[in-house]
Amino acid sequence: MRPLTEEETKSVFEKLFKFIGKNIRSLVERQDEPHCFRLHKNRVYYVRESLMRRATNVGRDQLVALGQCIGKITHSGNFRLTIGALDLLSVHARHKVWVKPSAEMQYLYGNHVLKSGLGRITENTPVNAGVVVYSMSDVPLGFGVTAKSTSDCRKLDPSGIVVLHQADCGEYLRAEDEM
Repeated sequence: MRPLTEEETKSVFEKLFKFIGKNIRSLVERQDEPHCFRLHKNRVYYVRESLMRRATNVGRDQLVALGQCIGKITHSGNFRLTIGALDLLSVHARHKVWVKPSAEMQYLYGNHVLKSGLGRITENTPVNAGVVVYSMSDVPLGFGVTAKSTSDCRKLDPSGIVVLHQADCGEYLRAEDEM
């Protein structure tokens, strides 16, 4: 377990900024207790500082996980958000998409969100913006990237892709061995 380097911190914050914008500051400087980002075995964890201090007594090879795993650093040095970041993203998300009940299972199986399954979308959502995907009952299902802006979605045919899938809650079952 070690702090992130400058390049790693930059890539993590750039990816988080895509989804939550300027709310990144509220992640680190929380009112209840300060939190920090730590790297352990190419996985980035969001950890309470008091828990991180206690974990220094545990050896690196005995430590399995620490805090909330929000992503991993790939072999090429890029940062990839995992489904563990959904709780953080859903609280602070700038752009949101709601899917119809008929399209929930398609999304949870790893498919993109189509125009026919789109329930609502926040106003002024640009292209390639990070969005959190919700069910119509406001349960966060996953997150992705918009393929079309809000104004383009209105003119799109029903089979057009609106949100490109990145992660969903169904990954806990599909990729159980990797998590």
